[in-house]
Amino acid sequence: MFNSSLNASSVRNGAVALLLAVPLSACMVGPDYRRPEVEVPVAWRLGATEASEISNIAWWDQFQDPVLSNLVRTALANNKDLEIATANVDQAFAQYGIVRSAQFPQVNADASATRERTSANIRFGGQTFNDYGVNLSASFELDIWGKLRRATESARASLLASQQGRGTVVLTVVTTVASGYIQLRALDRQLEISQRTSQSLGEAARLQRVRLEEGAVPASDYQQAESQYREAAARVPELEREIAQQENFLSVLLGRNPGAIPRGRDIDALLFPAVPEGLPASLLERRPDIRQAEQNLIAANADIGVAKAAYFPDISLTALLGLESAQLSDLFKGPSKVWSFGAGVLQPIFNAGRISSQVAQAEALQRQALHTYEKSIISAFQDVENALIDRIKFGQVREEQAKDVEALRSFRDLADLRYREGATIYLEVANAEQSLFTAQLAYVATQSQLFQSYANLYKAMGGGWVEEAQGLVGNSLAGSTEGK
Repeated sequence: MFNSSLNASSVRNGAVALLLAVPLSACMVGPDYRRPEVEVPVAWRLGATEASEISNIAWWDQFQDPVLSNLVRTALANNKDLEIATANVDQAFAQYGIVRSAQFPQVNADASATRERTSANIRFGGQTFNDYGVNLSASFELDIWGKLRRATESARASLLASQQGRGTVVLTVVTTVASGYIQLRALDRQLEISQRTSQSLGEAARLQRVRLEEGAVPASDYQQAESQYREAAARVPELEREIAQQENFLSVLLGRNPGAIPRGRDIDALLFPAVPEGLPASLLERRPDIRQAEQNLIAANADIGVAKAAYFPDISLTALLGLESAQLSDLFKGPSKVWSFGAGVLQPIFNAGRISSQVAQAEALQRQALHTYEKSIISAFQDVENALIDRIKFGQVREEQAKDVEALRSFRDLADLRYREGATIYLEVANAEQSLFTAQLAYVATQSQLFQSYANLYKAMGGGWVEEAQGLVGNSLAGSTEGK
């Protein structure tokens, strides 16, 4: 080990020199971040009615379908995009640690042993000797201009942005699974309608053929019935194709190979979630994509300080404490000690505009991040407005379509009765049947869009449910940078 005089004197002097340098690291070049002023609407064009706390619940459970709730949990546990986003957070956290470490003294130890022979062609040459050494070295860059602190500020903002980016993926995955499942149940319902209608029309076509052969009806009645049947029958494989592709789509969201998806409640049995509420300004804190954009802006703002710090000199302190001897047995004796302290300054003089170009680049990237942040806010307002409009207007359309289906069902029954009594031709029955079939499919499609509008509204509003869902993902790094 080092002897006592080396430890007591040299180490103390080196520590004092490093500590005295810390107060010099006071100022920071570059702009300090201030949240930009944004124009926020006072209220939504179509307001909500429920308490704002609704935005913090697991809204997918409100559909009262255990299968849907299980699919959401499975997606949060296994979705590949979420796993990629989590890995991005881990990478950003490691990068933050790397950048932050540059603010502290770097201490290294090394040991060496060499045997060397000098040239015989030089004076006193031709000798062979050994050299043994043990050294402890330290270096510390004085962050007088704040370059390292600005870099750390940028890295921390990038870490927080990656965490918010994962929140955005969570928001998208949950909403997409819920909407995809609703769409699947709508397709199932449309398939049931198509199969039932196809069977009914097939039987009608068969009877018309029998009556045609008996000479009781003209050929046009049979052809009309056959055409209706074929049209409904063709819809069945088309819906089966859409259902299979929808199942494959959901399977990938669940992190699985394409395959079948379990079913729960029929679409008619699903319940509507409560309506979330919040003022437009609350989106700035509730939407992870907006918070991600702001953290990217903070990082870009700090990078300007890093670039401007290159105009000023880099000042560093170095220290070395060690032992060196030609004999290994003498290495730890008093005369073997070596030490050095030093300071270095590197000042750019001429670099052909490289630093000014780097500053201009950083400022351009900051403006780009600023406009991206502003755009994310505007887009968020648009998402909420569209979702609110969808919820109300699809609801109104659904009510009218329900009345239309009932009216067409009565008309079909009346047309069928009139045809059986000989009061009308079969074309009237065919048109009524076709109109009812089309209206039933349209009603289910609107019903699906209405349910999906609630999912889109929760996605657009953000809220505490995103954090709750992230808890199901696991490996959350939220708060990992607290106090750093």
